[in-house]
Amino acid sequence: MRKLLILFAFVSFTLFLAACGGNDSEEETTNESGDQESSEETEDNSESEGNGDSYVVEHAMGETEIEGQPEDIVILTNHGTEALLELGITPVGAVESWTGDPWYDHIEDDMEGVNVVGLENDISLESIAELDPDLIIGNKMRQEDQYESLSQIAPTVFEETLRGDWKVNFELIAEAVGMPEKGQEVLDNYNQKVDQLSDDLEANDKLDTEVSIVRFMAGDVRIYHKDSFSGIIIDEVGLARPEAQDVDDFAAQNVTKERIDEMDGDAIFYFTYETGDGEASTVEEEWIEDPLWNNLEAVQNDNAYKVSDTIWNTAGGVRAAKLMLEDLEEHLLN
Repeated sequence: MRKLLILFAFVSFTLFLAACGGNDSEEETTNESGDQESSEETEDNSESEGNGDSYVVEHAMGETEIEGQPEDIVILTNHGTEALLELGITPVGAVESWTGDPWYDHIEDDMEGVNVVGLENDISLESIAELDPDLIIGNKMRQEDQYESLSQIAPTVFEETLRGDWKVNFELIAEAVGMPEKGQEVLDNYNQKVDQLSDDLEANDKLDTEVSIVRFMAGDVRIYHKDSFSGIIIDEVGLARPEAQDVDDFAAQNVTKERIDEMDGDAIFYFTYETGDGEASTVEEEWIEDPLWNNLEAVQNDNAYKVSDTIWNTAGGVRAAKLMLEDLEEHLLN
């Protein structure tokens, strides 16, 4: 009996110590979470994981404060979708690609599970709200009228324009999602590709090639100048442009066959915006079968190349830009 009493007392004392230890641990945790030093330590850890404090982004519509690292992002431009994918982000919602079902071929594999929220020029506020995003990224030229409504759903950042250098919008998107350093890595990688192509062209005496850019559409034929998606990339590489196209604006639109000589160059890259009804393809066929087209020097020298409208114009993003560089390498060097 005496031994049992001693054993009972020992066990009781051990349980008492364990209980005290558990209370002490819980109290320390509570104190740390409310202590300034502990709070700063927690914030530092969050920042190292990309979940830092709020930050303010200046954009076309003013300033927007964003809390922590956005995770559920809705993107309202085609080029913006490419930007997010290159940053390693899959959006919860995105506008449908201008061509594709519903995405461009060159991004389709990475868009599984992404919800369609309309078109760039016809977004669905209801669809966006249902996704409960913590960040919306759009464009003033496309969705200015919906900005206030979008801002009621989630913090919203808008680009200023769709034309000009695509890298300007890319940098804003990288800033908006709290990943400017990753964004710079993507741009550095692209710039390296530009420099390499430029060096290869120069080594093969091809850098002075005058590149012409032509687009066929239903009801419109265009010659693209330097302030266009493809025009800027051509200029970055250092390739020359025909005199009629060496202009610092967007494009010559509604071109008639009386101006077909402006399409000539050492090489012609042409593309067609086909929506599925066949009308644009009919326009293309009418032009490239015309004797005036076939009298162009580039055509006679077999230097007229049909390329993807998506890659050379419509997508307008970083992935398309890199694929366009591959087209230039294939046709001008290989």
